Amino acid sequence: MLFGAPDRITDWQAVENVAEEPERRFEIEPGALFAALRAERAGGPKIVGYWHSHPSGDATPSVTDAAMAQPDGKLWLIVAQGARRYGGQGIGARCTAASRRWS
Repeated sequence: MLFGAPDRITDWQAVENVAEEPERRFEIEPGALFAALRAERAGGPKIVGYWHSHPSGDATPSVTDAAMAQPDGKLWLIVAQGARRYGGQGIGARCTAASRRWS
């Protein structure tokens, strides 16, 4: 999960991928997501988006990535080895669900 403000990411949290096929899909462990949502409602860090990795090294969004992006305005990032680097991380692509545009 990614935390911060609309114009910046200030923190991130790795959470367990509980998808049935974790090598092909990702699903955030519900307990971690609900805990972050409760903390946000209580004045804690705001969830501004989500990130996951593509172990293959290809940061190109898959059809599933595009379909899973919800129109909630959250940022979706894909981390891949050898991708463009932002802030020391190999973040290769992003999608703001509201625009459905990948860059």
